[in-house]
Amino acid sequence: MKDISRRQFLKVFGAGTLATAAVAAGCDHPKNVKTEGGQLGEVPTDKMTYRTDQHGEKVSLLGYGMMRLPTIEGKSGREQDMELDQDQINKLVDYAIAHGVNLFDTAPPYCKGRSEQATGIALSRYPRSSWRVSTKMSNFSPTTWSFEKSKAIFENSLKYLQTDYVDFLMIHSVGGTSRDANGNTLSSMETFERRFIDNGILEWLMEQRDKGRIRNLGFSYHGDIAVFDRCMAMHDKVHWNHVLIQHSFVDYRHAKQMNESNTNSEYLYGEADKRGIPCFVMEPLLGGRLAELNEHATQQLKEREPDASIASWAFRFAGTMPRILTVLSGMTYMEHLQDNIRTFSPLKPLNEEEFALLENIASVYADYPMVPCTSCQYCMPCPYGIDIPSVFQHYNRCLNEGHIVEADDIDEKTSSEMRAYRKARKAFLVGYDRSVPKLRQADHCIGCNHCVSHCPQTINIPEEMRRIDQYVETLKRNS
Repeated sequence: MKDISRRQFLKVFGAGTLATAAVAAGCDHPKNVKTEGGQLGEVPTDKMTYRTDQHGEKVSLLGYGMMRLPTIEGKSGREQDMELDQDQINKLVDYAIAHGVNLFDTAPPYCKGRSEQATGIALSRYPRSSWRVSTKMSNFSPTTWSFEKSKAIFENSLKYLQTDYVDFLMIHSVGGTSRDANGNTLSSMETFERRFIDNGILEWLMEQRDKGRIRNLGFSYHGDIAVFDRCMAMHDKVHWNHVLIQHSFVDYRHAKQMNESNTNSEYLYGEADKRGIPCFVMEPLLGGRLAELNEHATQQLKEREPDASIASWAFRFAGTMPRILTVLSGMTYMEHLQDNIRTFSPLKPLNEEEFALLENIASVYADYPMVPCTSCQYCMPCPYGIDIPSVFQHYNRCLNEGHIVEADDIDEKTSSEMRAYRKARKAFLVGYDRSVPKLRQADHCIGCNHCVSHCPQTINIPEEMRRIDQYVETLKRNS
Protein backbone atom coordinates (compact mmCIF):
# COMPACT_ATOMS: atom_id res chain seq x y z
CA MET A 1 0.00 0.00 0.00
CA LYS A 2 3.01 2.26 -0.16
CA ASP A 3 1.74 4.00 -3.28
CA ILE A 4 -1.81 4.58 -2.10
CA SER A 5 -3.22 7.82 -3.48
CA ARG A 6 -5.02 10.52 -1.55
CA ARG A 7 -8.37 9.57 -3.10
CA GLN A 8 -7.79 5.86 -2.48
CA PHE A 9 -6.93 6.58 1.14
CA LEU A 10 -10.02 8.64 1.73
CA LYS A 11 -12.15 6.02 0.01
CA VAL A 12 -10.73 3.20 2.11
CA PHE A 13 -10.14 4.95 5.42
CA GLY A 14 -11.79 8.33 5.46
CA ALA A 15 -15.51 7.93 5.95
CA GLY A 16 -15.76 7.72 9.72
CA THR A 17 -16.54 10.32 12.32
CA LEU A 18 -14.63 11.11 15.46
CA ALA A 19 -17.37 11.84 17.98
CA THR A 20 -16.28 9.00 20.22
CA ALA A 21 -12.61 9.70 19.68
CA ALA A 22 -13.08 13.32 20.70
CA VAL A 23 -14.75 12.24 23.91
CA ALA A 24 -12.05 9.63 24.60
CA ALA A 25 -9.41 12.30 24.13
CA GLY A 26 -10.97 14.40 26.87
CA CYS A 27 -12.98 16.91 24.81
CA ASP A 28 -16.33 18.37 25.76
CA HIS A 29 -18.85 15.82 26.89
CA PRO A 30 -21.73 15.79 24.39
CA LYS A 31 -25.28 15.10 25.44
CA ASN A 32 -26.25 11.42 25.59
CA VAL A 33 -22.67 10.34 25.02
CA LYS A 34 -22.11 6.64 24.54
CA THR A 35 -19.28 4.43 23.39
CA GLU A 36 -20.24 3.78 19.79
CA GLY A 37 -21.26 0.17 19.40
CA GLY A 38 -20.26 -0.42 23.00
CA GLN A 39 -21.02 -3.57 24.93
CA LEU A 40 -24.28 -3.62 26.81
CA GLY A 41 -25.25 -5.28 30.05
CA GLU A 42 -23.80 -5.54 33.53
CA VAL A 43 -20.29 -4.33 34.27
CA PRO A 44 -18.52 -7.21 36.05
CA THR A 45 -17.20 -6.58 39.57
CA ASP A 46 -15.09 -9.73 40.02
CA LYS A 47 -13.58 -10.61 36.63
CA MET A 48 -10.78 -8.06 36.19
CA THR A 49 -7.62 -9.45 34.59
CA TYR A 50 -4.49 -9.03 36.70
CA ARG A 51 -0.79 -9.36 36.00
CA THR A 52 1.97 -9.59 38.59
CA ASP A 53 4.90 -7.22 39.01
CA GLN A 54 8.46 -8.25 39.81
CA HIS A 55 7.55 -8.56 43.50
CA GLY A 56 4.68 -10.94 42.74
CA GLU A 57 2.01 -8.37 43.58
CA LYS A 58 -1.18 -8.13 41.51
CA VAL A 59 -1.75 -5.17 39.18
CA SER A 60 -5.00 -4.65 37.28
CA LEU A 61 -4.41 -4.88 33.54
CA LEU A 62 -6.58 -1.77 33.18
CA GLY A 63 -4.82 1.15 34.83
CA TYR A 64 -6.59 4.44 35.53
CA GLY A 65 -4.68 7.32 33.93
CA MET A 66 -5.29 10.43 36.05
CA MET A 67 -4.38 12.88 33.30
CA ARG A 68 -7.87 13.75 32.04
CA LEU A 69 -9.80 14.22 35.27
CA PRO A 70 -13.18 15.96 35.01
CA THR A 71 -13.70 19.59 35.94
CA ILE A 72 -16.78 21.11 37.54
CA GLU A 73 -17.68 22.45 34.07
CA GLY A 74 -17.77 18.88 32.73
CA LYS A 75 -14.56 19.17 30.72
CA SER A 76 -11.13 17.59 30.98
CA GLY A 77 -8.72 19.09 33.49
CA ARG A 78 -5.90 18.16 31.16
CA GLU A 79 -6.88 20.87 28.72
CA GLN A 80 -8.68 23.48 30.77
CA ASP A 81 -7.67 25.86 33.56
CA MET A 82 -10.78 24.92 35.48
CA GLU A 83 -11.42 23.59 38.96
CA LEU A 84 -11.35 19.80 39.14
CA ASP A 85 -14.60 18.12 40.17
CA GLN A 86 -13.39 16.22 43.24
CA ASP A 87 -16.80 14.70 43.92
CA GLN A 88 -16.93 13.24 40.42
CA ILE A 89 -13.31 12.09 40.65
CA ASN A 90 -14.16 10.30 43.90
CA LYS A 91 -17.13 8.59 42.24
CA LEU A 92 -14.99 7.43 39.32
CA VAL A 93 -12.31 6.08 41.66
CA ASP A 94 -14.98 4.39 43.80
CA TYR A 95 -16.44 2.70 40.74
CA ALA A 96 -13.01 1.67 39.44
CA ILE A 97 -11.97 0.09 42.74
CA ALA A 98 -15.33 -1.64 43.15
CA HIS A 99 -14.83 -3.23 39.72
CA GLY A 100 -11.28 -4.43 40.23
CA VAL A 101 -9.06 -1.54 39.09
CA ASN A 102 -6.20 -1.11 41.58
CA LEU A 103 -3.57 0.90 39.65
CA PHE A 104 -3.82 4.69 39.36
CA ASP A 105 -1.21 6.59 37.34
CA THR A 106 -0.50 10.28 37.83
CA ALA A 107 2.35 12.81 37.57
CA PRO A 108 3.19 16.27 38.92
CA PRO A 109 2.29 18.13 35.67
CA TYR A 110 -1.02 16.36 35.01
CA CYS A 111 -4.18 18.50 35.05
CA LYS A 112 -2.10 21.67 35.33
CA GLY A 113 -0.38 20.35 38.45
CA ARG A 114 -3.55 19.29 40.27
CA SER A 115 -3.80 15.58 39.50
CA GLU A 116 -1.60 14.21 42.30
CA GLN A 117 -3.52 16.06 44.97
CA ALA A 118 -6.92 15.03 43.57
CA THR A 119 -5.71 11.44 43.25
CA GLY A 120 -4.45 11.46 46.84
CA ILE A 121 -7.78 12.75 48.14
CA ALA A 122 -9.73 10.06 46.28
CA LEU A 123 -7.45 7.16 47.20
CA SER A 124 -6.84 8.13 50.83
CA ARG A 125 -10.42 7.09 51.63
CA TYR A 126 -9.38 3.45 51.13
CA PRO A 127 -6.92 1.19 52.96
CA ARG A 128 -3.43 1.65 51.51
CA SER A 129 -3.17 -2.05 50.69
CA SER A 130 -6.19 -1.85 48.36
CA TRP A 131 -4.66 0.45 45.74
CA ARG A 132 -1.40 1.03 43.94
CA VAL A 133 -0.21 4.38 42.64
CA SER A 134 2.26 5.37 39.96
CA THR A 135 3.81 8.82 39.62
CA LYS A 136 6.85 10.38 37.98
CA MET A 137 10.03 12.40 38.44
CA SER A 138 8.92 15.28 36.20
CA ASN A 139 11.93 17.59 36.47
CA PHE A 140 11.41 19.06 32.99
CA SER A 141 12.48 22.65 33.67
CA PRO A 142 16.20 23.50 34.02
CA THR A 143 15.25 25.20 37.28
CA THR A 144 14.44 21.74 38.71
CA TRP A 145 17.56 19.91 37.52
CA SER A 146 19.51 20.32 40.75
CA PHE A 147 19.54 17.43 43.18
CA GLU A 148 17.60 19.36 45.82
CA LYS A 149 14.88 20.57 43.43
CA SER A 150 14.45 17.12 41.90
CA LYS A 151 14.32 15.53 45.34
CA ALA A 152 11.64 18.05 46.34
CA ILE A 153 9.47 16.92 43.42
CA PHE A 154 9.44 13.38 44.81
CA GLU A 155 8.79 14.51 48.38
CA ASN A 156 5.90 16.69 47.20
CA SER A 157 4.44 13.72 45.33
CA LEU A 158 4.33 11.73 48.57
CA LYS A 159 2.70 14.67 50.36
CA TYR A 160 0.04 15.25 47.69
CA LEU A 161 -0.69 11.52 47.35
CA GLN A 162 -0.96 11.21 51.15
CA THR A 163 1.27 8.15 51.28
CA ASP A 164 4.73 7.16 52.70
CA TYR A 165 5.64 5.25 49.52
CA VAL A 166 4.74 4.99 45.86
CA ASP A 167 4.29 1.63 44.19
CA PHE A 168 5.74 2.79 40.87
CA LEU A 169 8.03 5.76 40.24
CA MET A 170 9.24 6.67 36.75
CA ILE A 171 11.84 9.14 35.58
CA HIS A 172 9.59 11.03 33.23
CA SER A 173 9.79 11.23 29.45
CA VAL A 174 13.35 10.15 28.68
CA GLY A 175 14.39 10.70 25.06
CA GLY A 176 13.15 14.26 24.61
CA THR A 177 15.19 17.37 23.97
CA SER A 178 15.17 20.49 26.13
CA ARG A 179 16.59 23.98 26.56
CA ASP A 180 19.03 24.93 29.26
CA ALA A 181 18.71 27.99 31.51
CA ASN A 182 20.25 30.16 28.77
CA GLY A 183 17.81 28.99 26.11
CA ASN A 184 20.29 26.73 24.30
CA THR A 185 18.81 23.59 22.80
CA LEU A 186 20.20 20.40 24.30
CA SER A 187 20.23 17.03 22.60
CA SER A 188 18.11 14.22 24.00
CA MET A 189 21.20 12.51 25.46
CA GLU A 190 22.46 15.74 27.06
CA THR A 191 18.99 16.30 28.49
CA PHE A 192 18.92 12.79 29.96
CA GLU A 193 22.35 13.24 31.53
CA ARG A 194 21.51 16.58 33.11
CA ARG A 195 18.06 15.61 34.37
CA PHE A 196 18.92 12.27 35.92
CA ILE A 197 22.64 11.38 35.96
CA ASP A 198 24.82 14.45 36.57
CA ASN A 199 22.72 15.61 39.54
CA GLY A 200 22.75 12.16 41.19
CA ILE A 201 18.95 11.94 41.38
CA LEU A 202 18.71 8.51 39.73
CA GLU A 203 21.17 7.09 42.28
CA TRP A 204 19.11 8.67 45.06
CA LEU A 205 15.87 7.17 43.69
CA MET A 206 17.54 3.76 43.70
CA GLU A 207 18.37 4.33 47.37
CA GLN A 208 14.74 5.24 48.07
CA ARG A 209 13.72 1.97 46.44
CA ASP A 210 16.08 0.12 48.79
CA LYS A 211 14.42 1.91 51.72
CA GLY A 212 10.92 0.94 50.52
CA ARG A 213 9.74 4.46 49.73
CA ILE A 214 9.62 3.38 46.08
CA ARG A 215 8.51 -0.19 45.39
CA ASN A 216 9.24 -0.20 41.66
CA LEU A 217 11.55 2.15 39.72
CA GLY A 218 11.23 2.65 35.97
CA PHE A 219 11.15 5.19 33.17
CA SER A 220 8.70 6.52 30.62
CA TYR A 221 10.02 6.80 27.09
CA HIS A 222 9.37 9.32 24.32
CA GLY A 223 11.54 10.33 21.41
CA ASP A 224 15.16 9.43 20.71
CA ILE A 225 15.75 5.67 20.52
CA ALA A 226 19.40 6.19 21.51
CA VAL A 227 18.28 7.23 24.99
CA PHE A 228 15.96 4.23 25.27
CA ASP A 229 18.85 1.96 24.33
CA ARG A 230 21.05 3.74 26.86
CA CYS A 231 18.50 3.02 29.58
CA MET A 232 18.28 -0.61 28.52
CA ALA A 233 22.08 -0.84 28.69
CA MET A 234 21.89 0.47 32.28
CA HIS A 235 19.56 -2.32 33.37
CA ASP A 236 22.28 -4.47 34.95
CA LYS A 237 23.09 -1.56 37.25
CA VAL A 238 19.68 0.07 37.79
CA HIS A 239 17.49 -3.05 37.59
CA TRP A 240 14.48 -1.32 36.08
CA ASN A 241 11.23 -2.69 37.45
CA HIS A 242 9.08 -1.38 34.61
CA VAL A 243 9.05 0.86 31.54
CA LEU A 244 6.23 2.96 30.07
CA ILE A 245 5.95 2.84 26.26
CA GLN A 246 3.50 4.05 23.62
CA HIS A 247 1.93 0.87 22.28
CA SER A 248 -1.05 0.50 19.96
CA PHE A 249 -1.87 -1.67 16.97
CA VAL A 250 -0.65 1.19 14.77
CA ASP A 251 2.48 1.96 16.80
CA TYR A 252 3.48 -1.71 16.91
CA ARG A 253 4.90 -1.83 13.38
CA HIS A 254 4.08 1.57 11.89
CA ALA A 255 5.13 4.26 14.39
CA LYS A 256 8.29 5.07 12.46
CA GLN A 257 6.36 5.04 9.19
CA MET A 258 4.02 7.70 10.56
CA ASN A 259 6.78 9.78 12.12
CA GLU A 260 10.44 9.22 11.27
CA SER A 261 11.48 10.20 14.80
CA ASN A 262 9.35 7.52 16.45
CA THR A 263 10.21 3.88 17.08
CA ASN A 264 7.94 0.90 16.53
CA SER A 265 6.70 -0.52 19.82
CA GLU A 266 7.51 -3.99 18.51
CA TYR A 267 11.16 -3.06 19.15
CA LEU A 268 10.50 -1.32 22.48
CA TYR A 269 8.45 -4.21 23.82
CA GLY A 270 10.99 -6.73 22.51
CA GLU A 271 13.92 -5.05 24.25
CA ALA A 272 12.02 -4.92 27.55
CA ASP A 273 10.83 -8.51 27.15
CA LYS A 274 14.38 -9.79 26.56
CA ARG A 275 15.36 -8.38 29.95
CA GLY A 276 12.22 -9.44 31.76
CA ILE A 277 11.09 -5.83 32.33
CA PRO A 278 7.29 -5.38 32.64
CA CYS A 279 5.70 -2.71 30.42
CA PHE A 280 3.14 -0.04 31.16
CA VAL A 281 1.21 1.05 28.04
CA MET A 282 0.31 4.67 27.25
CA GLU A 283 -1.76 6.01 24.34
CA PRO A 284 -3.40 2.69 23.39
CA LEU A 285 -5.94 4.78 21.41
CA LEU A 286 -3.39 7.19 19.90
CA GLY A 287 -4.90 10.13 21.74
CA GLY A 288 -8.45 8.92 20.94
CA ARG A 289 -7.94 8.43 17.19
CA LEU A 290 -8.44 4.66 17.36
CA ALA A 291 -11.68 4.89 19.34
CA GLU A 292 -13.67 5.03 16.10
CA LEU A 293 -12.53 4.02 12.66
CA ASN A 294 -14.04 4.47 9.21
CA GLU A 295 -17.00 2.52 7.88
CA HIS A 296 -14.89 -0.09 6.10
CA ALA A 297 -12.73 -0.93 9.13
CA THR A 298 -15.68 -0.66 11.51
CA GLN A 299 -17.69 -3.13 9.44
CA GLN A 300 -14.89 -5.69 9.58
CA LEU A 301 -14.63 -5.40 13.36
CA LYS A 302 -18.40 -5.42 13.89
CA GLU A 303 -18.77 -8.62 11.87
CA ARG A 304 -16.55 -10.32 14.44
CA GLU A 305 -17.74 -8.66 17.65
CA PRO A 306 -21.08 -6.90 17.03
CA ASP A 307 -21.50 -5.64 20.61
CA ALA A 308 -17.91 -4.59 21.24
CA SER A 309 -16.84 -0.96 21.02
CA ILE A 310 -14.20 -0.04 18.46
CA ALA A 311 -12.01 1.20 21.29
CA SER A 312 -12.12 -2.24 22.91
CA TRP A 313 -10.16 -3.69 19.97
CA ALA A 314 -7.30 -1.29 20.60
CA PHE A 315 -7.34 -2.09 24.31
CA ARG A 316 -7.39 -5.83 23.62
CA PHE A 317 -4.35 -5.42 21.39
CA ALA A 318 -2.52 -3.39 24.03
CA GLY A 319 -3.17 -5.98 26.74
CA THR A 320 -2.65 -9.20 24.80
CA MET A 321 1.14 -9.51 25.07
CA PRO A 322 2.22 -11.22 28.32
CA ARG A 323 4.90 -8.71 29.36
CA ILE A 324 2.31 -5.89 29.50
CA LEU A 325 1.70 -5.15 33.18
CA THR A 326 -1.01 -2.51 32.81
CA VAL A 327 -2.72 -0.52 30.04
CA LEU A 328 -3.33 3.09 31.05
CA SER A 329 -6.47 4.86 29.96
CA GLY A 330 -7.38 8.46 30.79
CA MET A 331 -11.09 8.10 31.56
CA THR A 332 -12.90 11.40 32.06
CA TYR A 333 -16.44 9.99 31.98
CA MET A 334 -18.18 6.98 33.51
CA GLU A 335 -19.09 5.62 30.06
CA HIS A 336 -15.41 5.19 29.20
CA LEU A 337 -14.63 3.54 32.52
CA GLN A 338 -17.51 1.08 32.18
CA ASP A 339 -16.63 0.12 28.62
CA ASN A 340 -12.97 -0.40 29.47
CA ILE A 341 -13.79 -2.50 32.54
CA ARG A 342 -15.89 -4.77 30.34
CA THR A 343 -12.96 -5.15 27.95
CA PHE A 344 -10.59 -6.26 30.72
CA SER A 345 -13.09 -8.31 32.79
CA PRO A 346 -11.70 -10.62 31.69
CA LEU A 347 -9.42 -9.72 28.79
CA LYS A 348 -10.04 -11.76 25.66
CA PRO A 349 -6.57 -11.90 24.06
CA LEU A 350 -6.35 -11.43 20.30
CA ASN A 351 -5.93 -14.57 18.23
CA GLU A 352 -3.65 -14.67 15.19
CA GLU A 353 -6.47 -13.89 12.77
CA GLU A 354 -7.59 -10.86 14.77
CA PHE A 355 -4.02 -9.64 15.08
CA ALA A 356 -3.66 -9.88 11.28
CA LEU A 357 -6.90 -7.93 10.81
CA LEU A 358 -5.72 -5.06 13.02
CA GLU A 359 -2.33 -5.09 11.29
CA ASN A 360 -4.08 -4.70 7.93
CA ILE A 361 -6.12 -1.76 9.23
CA ALA A 362 -2.96 -0.22 10.71
CA SER A 363 -1.03 -0.53 7.44
CA VAL A 364 -3.70 1.50 5.62
CA TYR A 365 -3.87 4.06 8.43
CA ALA A 366 -0.10 4.54 8.46
CA ASP A 367 0.24 4.92 4.69
CA TYR A 368 -1.47 8.30 4.91
CA PRO A 369 -0.65 9.48 8.42
CA MET A 370 -2.31 12.24 10.32
CA VAL A 371 -0.34 14.68 12.45
CA PRO A 372 0.78 12.29 15.24
CA CYS A 373 -0.47 14.55 18.02
CA THR A 374 -1.92 12.85 21.12
CA SER A 375 -3.15 16.12 22.71
CA CYS A 376 -0.78 15.66 25.65
CA GLN A 377 -0.62 19.47 26.08
CA TYR A 378 3.13 19.47 26.82
CA CYS A 379 3.57 22.07 24.05
CA MET A 380 1.20 24.43 25.83
CA PRO A 381 0.88 27.24 26.57
CA CYS A 382 2.12 28.73 23.32
CA PRO A 383 3.72 32.15 23.91
CA TYR A 384 1.71 33.50 20.97
CA GLY A 385 -1.61 32.03 22.08
CA ILE A 386 -1.96 29.30 19.44
CA ASP A 387 -4.10 26.33 20.49
CA ILE A 388 -1.69 23.80 19.00
CA PRO A 389 -3.53 20.57 19.94
CA SER A 390 -6.89 21.89 18.72
CA VAL A 391 -5.45 22.91 15.34
CA PHE A 392 -4.03 19.41 14.87
CA GLN A 393 -7.20 17.79 16.18
CA HIS A 394 -9.37 19.63 13.65
CA TYR A 395 -7.03 18.77 10.78
CA ASN A 396 -6.94 15.09 11.78
CA ARG A 397 -10.70 14.96 12.22
CA CYS A 398 -11.29 16.41 8.76
CA LEU A 399 -8.78 14.02 7.26
CA ASN A 400 -10.58 11.08 8.83
CA GLU A 401 -13.96 12.36 7.66
CA GLY A 402 -12.78 12.94 4.10
CA HIS A 403 -12.78 16.75 4.31
CA ILE A 404 -9.14 17.20 3.30
CA VAL A 405 -9.30 17.85 -0.43
CA GLU A 406 -6.91 18.68 -3.21
CA ALA A 407 -7.36 22.34 -4.12
CA ASP A 408 -4.52 22.90 -6.57
CA ASP A 409 -6.26 21.42 -9.62
CA ILE A 410 -9.64 23.05 -9.10
CA ASP A 411 -10.00 24.04 -12.77
CA GLU A 412 -9.73 20.41 -13.84
CA LYS A 413 -12.42 19.03 -11.56
CA THR A 414 -15.64 17.57 -12.94
CA SER A 415 -18.97 18.98 -11.77
CA SER A 416 -19.44 16.13 -9.27
CA GLU A 417 -15.89 16.61 -7.99
CA MET A 418 -16.57 20.33 -7.62
CA ARG A 419 -19.69 19.65 -5.56
CA ALA A 420 -17.70 17.34 -3.30
CA TYR A 421 -14.90 19.90 -3.13
CA ARG A 422 -17.25 22.72 -2.10
CA LYS A 423 -18.81 20.52 0.60
CA ALA A 424 -15.43 19.47 1.98
CA ARG A 425 -14.05 23.02 1.77
CA LYS A 426 -17.00 24.43 3.71
CA ALA A 427 -16.80 21.66 6.32
CA PHE A 428 -13.11 22.33 6.92
CA LEU A 429 -13.25 26.14 7.07
CA VAL A 430 -16.47 26.43 9.09
CA GLY A 431 -15.36 23.69 11.44
CA TYR A 432 -11.96 25.32 11.86
CA ASP A 433 -13.48 28.62 13.01
CA ARG A 434 -15.80 26.78 15.38
CA SER A 435 -13.11 24.52 16.83
CA VAL A 436 -10.31 27.06 17.16
CA PRO A 437 -10.78 30.79 17.85
CA LYS A 438 -9.28 32.91 15.05
CA LEU A 439 -6.59 34.41 17.27
CA ARG A 440 -5.44 30.90 18.21
CA GLN A 441 -5.19 29.45 14.69
CA ALA A 442 -2.12 28.29 12.77
CA ASP A 443 -1.55 31.60 10.95
CA HIS A 444 -0.35 33.17 14.21
CA CYS A 445 2.65 30.83 14.47
CA ILE A 446 5.92 32.75 14.02
CA GLY A 447 8.16 29.68 14.12
CA CYS A 448 9.81 30.52 17.45
CA ASN A 449 10.33 26.77 18.10
CA HIS A 450 9.47 27.20 21.79
CA CYS A 451 7.15 24.19 21.57
CA VAL A 452 9.41 21.79 19.67
CA SER A 453 11.55 20.57 22.56
CA HIS A 454 8.45 19.88 24.65
CA CYS A 455 6.73 17.54 22.16
CA PRO A 456 7.13 13.88 23.17
CA GLN A 457 6.07 12.86 19.64
CA THR A 458 8.94 14.97 18.22
CA ILE A 459 6.55 16.73 15.84
CA ASN A 460 8.05 19.68 13.98
CA ILE A 461 5.17 21.84 15.18
CA PRO A 462 6.08 25.10 13.34
CA GLU A 463 6.44 23.19 10.06
CA GLU A 464 3.05 21.52 10.53
CA MET A 465 1.50 24.87 11.44
CA ARG A 466 2.84 26.41 8.23
CA ARG A 467 1.53 23.49 6.19
CA ILE A 468 -1.94 23.70 7.70
CA ASP A 469 -2.03 27.49 7.37
CA GLN A 470 -1.04 27.25 3.70
CA TYR A 471 -3.81 24.72 3.15
CA VAL A 472 -6.34 27.03 4.83
CA GLU A 473 -5.23 29.97 2.69
CA THR A 474 -5.55 27.86 -0.46
CA LEU A 475 -9.11 26.92 0.49
CA LYS A 476 -9.98 30.57 1.16
CA ARG A 477 -8.60 31.67 -2.23
CA ASN A 478 -10.47 28.97 -4.12
CA SER A 479 -13.91 30.27 -3.18
